[in-house]
Amino acid sequence: MGPNRMDLTIYGFCRLHIRMIEETLTPFIAVKFQRANQDSRRLICSVATEPLPKQVEESKMDAPKEIFLKDYKLPDYCFDTVDLNFSLGEEKTIVSSKITVFPRVEGSSAPLVLDGSNLKLISIKINSEELKNKDYHLDSRHLKIQSPPTGTFSLDIVTEIYPQKNTSLEGLYKSSGNFCTQCEAEGFRKITFYQDRPDIMAKYTCRIEADKSLYPVLLSNGNLIEQGDLEDGKHYALWEDPFKKPSYLFALVAGQLESRDDTFVTRSGRNVSLRIWTPAQDVQKTAHAMFALKAAMKWDEDVFGLEYDLDLFNIVAVPDFNMGAMENKSLNIFNSKLVLASPETASDADYAAILGVIGHEYFHNWTGNRVTCRDWFQLSLKEGLTVFRDQEFSSDMGSRTVKRIADVSKLRNYQFPQDAGPMAHPVRPHSYIKMDNFYTVTGAEVVRMYKTLLGSHGFRKGMDLYFKRHDGQAVTCEDFFAAMRDANDADFANFLLWYSQAGTPRVKVTSSYNAEARTFSLKFSQEVPPTPGQPIKEPMFIPVALGLLDSSGKDMPLSSVYQDGTLRSITSNNQPIYTTVLSITKKEEEFVFSDILERPVPSILRGYSAPIRLESDLSDSDLFFLLAHDSDEFNRWEAGQVLARKLMLSLVADFQQNKPLALNPKFVNGLRSILGDSSLDKEFIAKAITLPGEGEIMDLMEVADPDAVHAVRSFIRKRLASELKPELLNTVENNRSSEEYVFNHLNMARRALKNVALAYLASLEDEELTNLALHEYRTATNMTEQFAALVAIAQNPGKTRDEVLADFYNKWQHDFLVVNKWFALQASSDIPGNVENVRALLNHPAFDLRNPNKARDQKSVYSLIGGFCGSPVNFHAKDGSGYNFLGEIVVQLDKINPQVASRMVSAFSRWRRYDETRQALAKAQLEMIMSTNGLSENVFEIASKSLAA
Repeated sequence: MGPNRMDLTIYGFCRLHIRMIEETLTPFIAVKFQRANQDSRRLICSVATEPLPKQVEESKMDAPKEIFLKDYKLPDYCFDTVDLNFSLGEEKTIVSSKITVFPRVEGSSAPLVLDGSNLKLISIKINSEELKNKDYHLDSRHLKIQSPPTGTFSLDIVTEIYPQKNTSLEGLYKSSGNFCTQCEAEGFRKITFYQDRPDIMAKYTCRIEADKSLYPVLLSNGNLIEQGDLEDGKHYALWEDPFKKPSYLFALVAGQLESRDDTFVTRSGRNVSLRIWTPAQDVQKTAHAMFALKAAMKWDEDVFGLEYDLDLFNIVAVPDFNMGAMENKSLNIFNSKLVLASPETASDADYAAILGVIGHEYFHNWTGNRVTCRDWFQLSLKEGLTVFRDQEFSSDMGSRTVKRIADVSKLRNYQFPQDAGPMAHPVRPHSYIKMDNFYTVTGAEVVRMYKTLLGSHGFRKGMDLYFKRHDGQAVTCEDFFAAMRDANDADFANFLLWYSQAGTPRVKVTSSYNAEARTFSLKFSQEVPPTPGQPIKEPMFIPVALGLLDSSGKDMPLSSVYQDGTLRSITSNNQPIYTTVLSITKKEEEFVFSDILERPVPSILRGYSAPIRLESDLSDSDLFFLLAHDSDEFNRWEAGQVLARKLMLSLVADFQQNKPLALNPKFVNGLRSILGDSSLDKEFIAKAITLPGEGEIMDLMEVADPDAVHAVRSFIRKRLASELKPELLNTVENNRSSEEYVFNHLNMARRALKNVALAYLASLEDEELTNLALHEYRTATNMTEQFAALVAIAQNPGKTRDEVLADFYNKWQHDFLVVNKWFALQASSDIPGNVENVRALLNHPAFDLRNPNKARDQKSVYSLIGGFCGSPVNFHAKDGSGYNFLGEIVVQLDKINPQVASRMVSAFSRWRRYDETRQALAKAQLEMIMSTNGLSENVFEIASKSLAA
């Protein structure tokens, strides 16, 4: 499914303001973040909040029940075929299902238990014979057939549902005139009684009947078999999916839609019809999405040999879709945010997000649909693998280095803090109350480590074996591991700990050079800090990509390395090797390189080859050397980030002791050299001159101090802007363009660098520079540059800021996607006392907290409330105003959409990281939330674990 797939889920909150320019406006940063509703994204199991007819009303919520991986049991019954018939009505919908059922073990006499939620049972038959009341038991969550036949039988069930009243946007719901489904993770049980679990895979047909004038388009999975008109102005469509799938991949859409049509010819010569369906007024904004789909289809063939398997592929984009996107077999459904784009209304980040998410959902056709997960504990099996695939796709379509920087930044800013808090959990958790609270972006990093260890060729061999073994099956993380291991005859030792052990490994490295022996040694030590429920940790399997630089900055050829009594040759086919991968599998290990003619500077963890926190004995001089010379651009950026983190932490200590702040001239000169290096990719330069975020610095402190970190980061930005003013002015001037907007790497890189430079300059609060930003705002011909100028202006409170914000809203008030950018910008602002501004925006006519049936309004909630939580200095205000505001909102939201509320309450999860005053204020809000009557399972799980930590 497609983070915060948010994921924009992903998963974390939107940190805009200046960081919006520094991160979001560089192309590939937002690809997953747009799905954070995703990476919250996806596995939503919220309960409908509007009252339903008495017959289908849910009983009062039971005490939250924890589900354990160890309790998994194979189903007693399997389903072979499922024939569905929908009669869509304005007041109610009748759903008829005919299921072919057979016992997993021949002769079994176990009861058949079906899941169901908010359903009115009309009839139930076995082998065409209607059951009597005594033959089954029905409660608010299950339908139990006491004694089904011992062999294969047909099960016919007719239910009545009320999509118009389904405010959870899960199952079948109606919004803005369209019927739509969302079934991951457990939404199918809101459509009909079923074994709603991913290991029940069956072949589906779906017949849809509806009023033709109201719903001219009727879509479902697979191929369109038949369609025609009926009496009373109705029509029907019959769809057949020839591939087995779990119920979470079922999809249905009916409504007033039009399509952009195209074709794709597969490598075997089949013609595939491609259609992107939207409301009529949006079709013109789907050209980029169609480009992204065709690019993804070709890339999957070229890189993984995976060809699309049907003759039709549909995408539907509607504004009222709760998820970021969903990979239903052959009928992907998206929120409009992740499909619609035009230069006037969408930024480079939006275009990049669309590219990545369209690719992500398409790639699920094989990694998630053809091979799915056995149970929801195995979520990483499909999500981690598919996120890795879309990261590789986006890398190949743009800058691989910048994409890697973006993904690692997200990992550090969102995942690492969670891994160090009360919600820490393994990639595959041992238990959950709500699975949507447990997605982790580390899953993609685990897949990447397979590729790092095996190389591209070995990884492809493992993927080929995985599909050969498991096509059409529901499998586990161990099955993927076994395919990688067996295809390459590899020894992965304790690699599976990445799936079962929580926390971020901390690795320390010390180096020494023996001039006489011409050897260079690296000693590694690792530990994983204790996490809730796992106080004692075992050493992890950590691949460390490494190179050595000589005194001129050149990579040194590596010939052999000695480890644990074994000398291993590094050379390959007599070709020099400059980067090797060391496998760290023990608590302490030493590697000794021979034939090293001078003391090198090590480039450690190239390409960020493992999701760890690394500490080394590299001096500042070594880091400046790597910043200037490392051939691995990721590590070149990383050297600058390490220097910046050290500088910021040092200045925070000075600030706390009331010492004057001073900027190291070597740091300024290092950034000046990067800014002036014409050989570097401009997008890389934009990233290299961007400081670490405030959250990242606070995460490194024993007691987080939001005020000190904000003051220091603001000081450094302004000093850099002042010291580098001539270079920054030249950067803005030299990267203007009057040419028509083009989405390609060259143009995105130019805009990214210009926008970062403009943000630095505008921070100086100089009238001349404010006028420069105003000029860029007024003359911009695309949303990327106009919004970047708006962000630059908006960092400084005053009349100009207010006027430009008003002008922007007046211009774009009729485009809700653009208005959400406007909300997020103001919400995440660091201007003093911003909580009152955000409270005022709650009453803005474009914002509606209480409309749960509008996914567009949920996006506004993420933009406004989530954006506010992204400003540490205001959310963590010493007077508790930020905490009070969020506490009130969480309680209101929980009664409307528990999943959204749970995303918000997670901002409290690390309250113990702060000073005693803030701890008391945050704890009081958590206790208030916990005392609320009717609290959802989603919020209960996070709030209770946060308090107990």
